[in-house]
Amino acid sequence: MEPLRMETQNLTVHYGKSAGVRNVSLPVHDRKITALIGPSGCGKTTFLRALNRMHDLNPIVRIEGRVLLDGEDLYAPGVDPVAIRRRVGMVFQRPTPFPTMSIFENVVAGLKLVGVKDRDRLMEVAERSLKAAALWDEVKDRLNEPAVGLSGGQQQRISIARALAVEPEVLLMDEPTSALDPISTQAIEDLLAGLKEQVTIVIVTHNMQQAARVSDYTAFFLNGDMIEFGPTERLFTNPGDPRTEAYITGRFG
Repeated sequence: MEPLRMETQNLTVHYGKSAGVRNVSLPVHDRKITALIGPSGCGKTTFLRALNRMHDLNPIVRIEGRVLLDGEDLYAPGVDPVAIRRRVGMVFQRPTPFPTMSIFENVVAGLKLVGVKDRDRLMEVAERSLKAAALWDEVKDRLNEPAVGLSGGQQQRISIARALAVEPEVLLMDEPTSALDPISTQAIEDLLAGLKEQVTIVIVTHNMQQAARVSDYTAFFLNGDMIEFGPTERLFTNPGDPRTEAYITGRFG
């Protein structure tokens, strides 16, 4: 049995009086890639954002159930959501470089926020993170240039490097290639295969072929419910629920 890094137990996310996600119990296996698929508005991103308490920033959202990281309930009283977001990083749909910062400053921004000031230490982390994001060779001679001067695909890899710099245990990715061209998408997908040796990954994708290519496990969401979860190959070749089969074969969505 593969070890778990995260787990949700009966997770429900309420927006006011309506529920965006209902009673989802999902295992997240350590150093594997778990893909969340389903049509637009089905609850994938709502679920993902609950895994590192991003919903805390929205006053109308209420969470029920449990989210466990190494057995610790992230919503227990006294748990610091900022500390959780260092342990569970997030990469968003569109690249998010800080526009006034250099490439180097972008990568180490999270470390500086928690008080790391030693220049040698920051440079060491920047190099390691950029190498992990398969970007070091492209930017090593341009570290002091603005990050916004990079291509879209490079900017997304900067966002990944910045998330990796604080050494998260889990990396959440919300449709990280949907704004990118095919070549940049391929670069990110190639990167994921190596990254899962270091960090557990949960990725939302609208691209079923991408889920089939990169993930070890897949969860299918529909109308706020998790319909089916299992090893990706099994779910795509022999789904257990007719709704999963209908979505995968393109009959809706």
